[in-house]
Amino acid sequence: MYKYSEIINDLELQIVEDTYREGDKLPSIRELALRYDCNKSTVIRALQDLQDKHLIYAASKSGYYVMKRSGQRKEEGSHWIDFTASAPDPDIFPYLDFQHCINKAIDMYRKDLFIYGTPQGLPSLIREMQRQLASYQVFADPKQIFITSGVQQALGLLTRIPFPNGKERVLIEQPSYPLFMEYLKTYEIEAEGIRRSDDGVDLDELERLFKTGEFKFFYTVPRFHNPLGVSFTRNQKKAIAQLAAKYDVYIVEDDYMADLEQDAKQDPIYAYDNTSHVIYLKSFSKIIFPGLRVGVAVLPEVLCGSFNRFKRLMDIDSSMLSQAALELYLKSGMFERHRKKMRSCYGKRSMLLHDSIMKEANAASEEHYSYVPASQLGVHTYLKLEDNLRAEQMIKRLQKKSIRVELADSGYLSYFAKKERILKLNVSSVKEPDISSGIAQVIREIR
Repeated sequence: MYKYSEIINDLELQIVEDTYREGDKLPSIRELALRYDCNKSTVIRALQDLQDKHLIYAASKSGYYVMKRSGQRKEEGSHWIDFTASAPDPDIFPYLDFQHCINKAIDMYRKDLFIYGTPQGLPSLIREMQRQLASYQVFADPKQIFITSGVQQALGLLTRIPFPNGKERVLIEQPSYPLFMEYLKTYEIEAEGIRRSDDGVDLDELERLFKTGEFKFFYTVPRFHNPLGVSFTRNQKKAIAQLAAKYDVYIVEDDYMADLEQDAKQDPIYAYDNTSHVIYLKSFSKIIFPGLRVGVAVLPEVLCGSFNRFKRLMDIDSSMLSQAALELYLKSGMFERHRKKMRSCYGKRSMLLHDSIMKEANAASEEHYSYVPASQLGVHTYLKLEDNLRAEQMIKRLQKKSIRVELADSGYLSYFAKKERILKLNVSSVKEPDISSGIAQVIREIR
């Protein structure tokens, strides 16, 4: 099964990244069997899978060829290089796999689709989610697991429900999730920021704020932070969990990038929580596709009742069809295969992004910007710009060259005093051939 998955993932990525273009002939079955060190039947089965996905076609007595794709890349210079999009690459979406799960879900749950579900979520999905969460080192009782319409809904509910500590303010790292920034501003929720840097957060400053700030919770993205790309160390995660217990402040841990983790020893903050002060959030939008508005929240028991009550008033339940399809997608093993493919694809793009920036930095002196690579490379990184650089004009000039970049200003609270001039770079939707040329033009414009 491992070789079968490896062949499919590898060939599919090569087709997506244009290693094999429309009309190209794939290596023979014999050549592929030698390359992947497996028998011919495994190769034939993998090629049949790619044929079913309409990525290749078989020509009698000739071999297998790459099919034309509806999203075929345009000629060089006529398409955008977008370093701002954080959604997954549409060319890697598991369309056919998930379509199969949706069709099967309609058949299996046709009676349930015509009645309202429960605010907590589809019971069978919750059981499957319990198993899935355990692979992230998040062990929870099913009654603590809630299915939400994405992480955004969970955050909105958490800001509104009463907490046992009786506090109402929110502490949030800066920069952070732009939509949550906007939510806090729109609903006039009192919030304060703490600087997140390449080294994490200042734990002494965090302790001072926990001690004096009257915060109900601290919102943080522990790994592959957007836009910094950095992750907390194991010791930092332990320290944050200990401070939460000491000062009765809850941690809202948004672990939406957990599926890109390569180090099996890197656990979430939740794993170090001994006093039920960590709320774990996970989204599937960035790993499968944005239209799948299904997230999961793992809550301390003391919060389950009020969360359930507020959620019922907000939407009765999350989409039953999406929940049922995701359950089948997880159970079938399709998600695990897709996750491996995404790790491989994003790993290559992240390394290429890093190498491209370092190449440009070595080619000439680093003027007007600085770059500090993260210890773990993710799809996000950034360049820190000098204050006197006219970033807005630079961004407009790059737009004329069909390159999109943006500053991280929307990730800051408007009144946060320590804002930095950060140029966000994200390669989620940038093809490998475009990364080097795009970065070269970005840094050329900065200079």
